[in-house]
Amino acid sequence: MLKIAYHPIYKHPLPEKHRFPMIKYELLPQQLLHEGTVSEANFFEPTFPDDEHILAAHDQGYFENLVGLKLTSKEARKIGFPLSNELVQRERIIADGTIKGCHFALKHGIAMNIAGGTHHAYSDRGEAFCMLNDQAIGARYLVNENLAKKVLIVDLDVHQGNGTAEIFENDHSVFTFSMHGKGNYPFKKETSDLDIPLEKGTNDQEYLSILKKTLPELLEQVQPDFIFYLSGVDVLESDKLGTLSLTLEGCKERDRYVLQTCYDYKIPVQCSMGGGYSPDIKIIVEAHANMYRLAQHIYM
Repeated sequence: MLKIAYHPIYKHPLPEKHRFPMIKYELLPQQLLHEGTVSEANFFEPTFPDDEHILAAHDQGYFENLVGLKLTSKEARKIGFPLSNELVQRERIIADGTIKGCHFALKHGIAMNIAGGTHHAYSDRGEAFCMLNDQAIGARYLVNENLAKKVLIVDLDVHQGNGTAEIFENDHSVFTFSMHGKGNYPFKKETSDLDIPLEKGTNDQEYLSILKKTLPELLEQVQPDFIFYLSGVDVLESDKLGTLSLTLEGCKERDRYVLQTCYDYKIPVQCSMGGGYSPDIKIIVEAHANMYRLAQHIYM
């Protein structure tokens, strides 16, 4: 069965007209249930992970200041959300959804998290709507628990996974791959193990050609026994914060190709949703929902 991490806390209240579309975390599971792609049995509710799992990826001082709401105003401003106890609880629960998803992926081949993909969280600070790096925490968990020896992070969000790159800068057990908009935030990029910056306006054909050439070569080179997939839908041409020009069908083909490749190579994959900022919330939800439809079709 396809297992999906979801908790009501994912939809966190924000000030009116805030640019982050928090409503998608409520609408996406509703849409999947409404159309019959999943049932309630597919969902599991994460809780708080052990602090030791978070501290395997994040500095203790930063984590304690985050939990204690002791970040400076400058540090909090970089995160982009009003800092609160509930917001920090939300981030910890998202990370637990990814950790638990690793076990389901090992059992079923794949697992999903309705939220996550918080790849701008560094070891010692948060940025751009990200405070705790859920897939970095999950990767360290797998390696430290001897559940995987070599992990590949496939980050196809339109923004570079700068925090992820920093966390694993000197860690050869995790290979970081980021394919992103060249002109997008972060404007000072970190160095992933493999970065592919894409020109403004890159379309379906160009994007998919690069991906379909790169991913199989990467799997042969890295030989991972677990994959994390960050499937941001901010690659869409309609996205307010993106610079690429993928259509809904192009984004769906991207996801299909990644999942089918993981399936064909028999490598477990955990998927976190990442960003999406199209003005029409229906477009965001549809693009994310395609991942779950594809996962059911390919794996189940």
